Amino acid sequence: MGEKNIFVIGLDEANVPTLERVPGADQYRFHRLLSIEELQVGEVSVADLIKRAEGVLDAFEGSVDAIVGYWDFPVSTLVPILSERYGTRSTSLESVVKCEHKYWSRLEQQKVIDEHPRFGRVDLEARDPRPPEGVRFPMWLKPALSYSSELAFGVKDEEEFRAAVAEIREGIGRVGRPFEYILERLDLPPEMRGVGGQVCLAEEALTGVQVAVEGYVHEGEVIVYGVLDSIDYPDSPCFLRHQYPSTLPEPVVRRLHDVSRRVIRQIGMDGATFSIEYFYDPGTDEINLLEINPRHSQSHAELFAYVDGVANHHCMLGLALGEDPSLPHRAGRYRMAAKWYYRWFADGVVRRTPDAEEIARIEREIPGVRIDVVPERGQRLSQLEQQDSYSFEIAHIVTGGDTEEDMREKYDRCVAALNRTLEAAPDGHGEERKERGTG
Repeated sequence: MGEKNIFVIGLDEANVPTLERVPGADQYRFHRLLSIEELQVGEVSVADLIKRAEGVLDAFEGSVDAIVGYWDFPVSTLVPILSERYGTRSTSLESVVKCEHKYWSRLEQQKVIDEHPRFGRVDLEARDPRPPEGVRFPMWLKPALSYSSELAFGVKDEEEFRAAVAEIREGIGRVGRPFEYILERLDLPPEMRGVGGQVCLAEEALTGVQVAVEGYVHEGEVIVYGVLDSIDYPDSPCFLRHQYPSTLPEPVVRRLHDVSRRVIRQIGMDGATFSIEYFYDPGTDEINLLEINPRHSQSHAELFAYVDGVANHHCMLGLALGEDPSLPHRAGRYRMAAKWYYRWFADGVVRRTPDAEEIARIEREIPGVRIDVVPERGQRLSQLEQQDSYSFEIAHIVTGGDTEEDMREKYDRCVAALNRTLEAAPDGHGEERKERGTG
């Protein structure tokens, strides 16, 4: 069997070692197709990205055996477009867009489940936009499509609603315009005609604990392979960590499996991975679907490697190559694993970051950890790409352990070690940066 050439759209350095450790990787050659900067910085032109990618693929002298990606738009939509052009395996473009377009996704969900919040469209063209009828405060306003939590605002009254609408109006085109190029390629159903990509969605705020369900569809069968808890910083909507496996009661996990299967079947995905985010309210025992991502989560890859023995990238690669995509179960070194988001909650300029040698030393001293520092030296935190409206990611820290206490202790030791090598200037308002390490 010869080597398989796998083109990874937006292949980043952090994921290279994880991809190279999946089963069968000695038979794979990974090729970067477009850089993260090309894909996510500024207003992207999907037509240009397709042209650039085709230039690389057409010039390649070997076989193009798979085209894959693990990022949101535009990567998620480029995978089916390029796969169709080059005869590789993927789910349909329509099924991806039904997940990514938040309004269309809600329309599809409500056909098969009740486990979703009340929602409606906000008319950004109106002189005085109003909350949709039947959607109550507190609510979230978000564009139909956004990167990470960009332009997503939690609002509790009319005044905050108007301020959020003004900001969304101003920034929605950056992703909305490129998204319209994709919508034009589809035969839209009547309820989506004239909706477009620059749409603002209002949804009632959800309460409870956040949980993610990961799975894939293989030959029409929906398989859920993992449920993870997402834990916020105290009194903050920002993630502190993702933890695998979930600590929720088994009956709740079974319901999450069931709702996920119904929704993914309705969306019409096949030959692809997915990750669905939910809220579970222990007080009311209610499950509510937050959003569907038509990809697995690369940020969870090492958690599965630590606990199950193989990163979830394996499912993506297996499906794309027509091989068995199934993951082993609990064959890893640790009983549980977590990915922590070490954040600063005020602006600043990063004066010094640890070099590769310093990071490698910390990882050697603390077994079962991986560290990825986000900002580069000289960067102003508020100018980092892909950040939410409330905080700035300084480092991603993965820990494996046999108890939560074990993992927390490893995280605290990593933060202490990083703080000795990270340096930031004041934010320009005469105030030193504040940090919050643990929660």
